[in-house]
Amino acid sequence: MTTLTTDRYARAVRTLRGQATSDGAGVRLTRVIGGPTLPDLDPFLLLDEFGTDRPEDYLAGFPEHPHRGFETVTYMLDGRMRHRDNHGNEGLLTPGSVQWMTAGRGLVHSEMPEQHEGRMRGFQLWVNLPAKDKMTQPQYQEFPAERIPVVQPAAGVSVKVIAGAVGETRGPIAQPATDPLYLDIALDAGASWDFSLPGGHSAFAYVFEGEATVGHGDGARKLGTHELAVLGGGDVFRASAAGPETRLILVAGRPLREPVARYGPFVMNTKQEVMQAFVDFQEGRF
Repeated sequence: MTTLTTDRYARAVRTLRGQATSDGAGVRLTRVIGGPTLPDLDPFLLLDEFGTDRPEDYLAGFPEHPHRGFETVTYMLDGRMRHRDNHGNEGLLTPGSVQWMTAGRGLVHSEMPEQHEGRMRGFQLWVNLPAKDKMTQPQYQEFPAERIPVVQPAAGVSVKVIAGAVGETRGPIAQPATDPLYLDIALDAGASWDFSLPGGHSAFAYVFEGEATVGHGDGARKLGTHELAVLGGGDVFRASAAGPETRLILVAGRPLREPVARYGPFVMNTKQEVMQAFVDFQEGRF
């Protein structure tokens, strides 16, 4: 491993744990971004982790609801979720699959479990759209687990490349506006990995299994399970397993630096645009 000066390494400039909440028709989840502790991290608007073995915590699902002006990214770890929308699109999310949905000018969709027992686990990330793209036609980038490339960039390190690139391996998701990076990183005991972050991007790491040390030297910070680190101060991300086995997501995106007017499922640039979204939805124009 090449030795770098300590100031080249990104550090955890802020850490936090998510808050338990519910959404949809009562699905229990943990809200990590999008709550009072961290309302957003431009261009990211929300990060929810859902994970339970109790069917009563997920069976009610997410019945029909609208979106406008941003993108939703669903990454399934365990379980099966059926997606339908009012444009006639339908798909089944299975373990390891990813759906990157651009809501654009608006759609009405549902996300309902297609199982009555067993584990349901995964993430939903909301990514803002720039003003010029908020009223585009809705579209999907949806990929099963076998379409997500996996690389082993170092001993004891396995990385699923959902978006962005690790070396010459590029993930299937493309979004020029925010140029996202989305990696699922698994570390064996004692393993560590250095990765160059995209320049100028907002970035965070979230540990969902085990414990990880993020950063290097005096700037290193240990993260427990279900703990997020906002990254800054350097362009090289280092993650090291701090226990037997560790798994985390590393996510980055180019900030939009635009005004955000947000109310529930509508994210626009002005209050007037949000009010128009309500009118359009109520009048059936989504």
